[in-house]
Amino acid sequence: MPTKSNNIGGRGGRRVGAGRKKKAVVEKASEGNPGGRPLSVLDIPELEGAEMPQPHEFLSATQKDGTQLQAKEIFEETWKWLKDIGVSSKVPSPLIERYAMSCARWIQCEEVTSKLGFLSKHPTTGKPIPSPFINIGINYMNQAVRLWNEIFQIVKENCSTEFDGVSPQNDLMERLLITRKNI
Repeated sequence: MPTKSNNIGGRGGRRVGAGRKKKAVVEKASEGNPGGRPLSVLDIPELEGAEMPQPHEFLSATQKDGTQLQAKEIFEETWKWLKDIGVSSKVPSPLIERYAMSCARWIQCEEVTSKLGFLSKHPTTGKPIPSPFINIGINYMNQAVRLWNEIFQIVKENCSTEFDGVSPQNDLMERLLITRKNI
């Protein structure tokens, strides 16, 4: 159910990511088409020597507290991973940027929660309330997961072999723990 806290606004409509997911090329090749038709595989030549697109400046902007935003590093790691598995040309650069920004903002919210604690003071009554950075962080984390699922769906659809290696999404928790060590 949509709530005010997940930024959907309580309206109905199609949910992003709802419905049956497309099968990976590997599954299609092993199972065939429903009618038993042979799969038509297009041999599209891969572009060699594709350079990483230059990340926008806002991905490494200096924050109010003087720290650098980590989105540029996350963008570069994700793009390098996509290039290593051969699908960097299939994933749009703005999608990777949005994913990197969401991850960086989530990490930033976790750092602020670690510094300031889980409680804050209500502006009018002065009583303790849960820190707003907790909900903000949850929203950024959910957004990052949705964007990662979009990226990984493109990877699954375009990889001709089964993929079960290390991905940048798995390294996010490690990145969060490293930043907490520096606090």
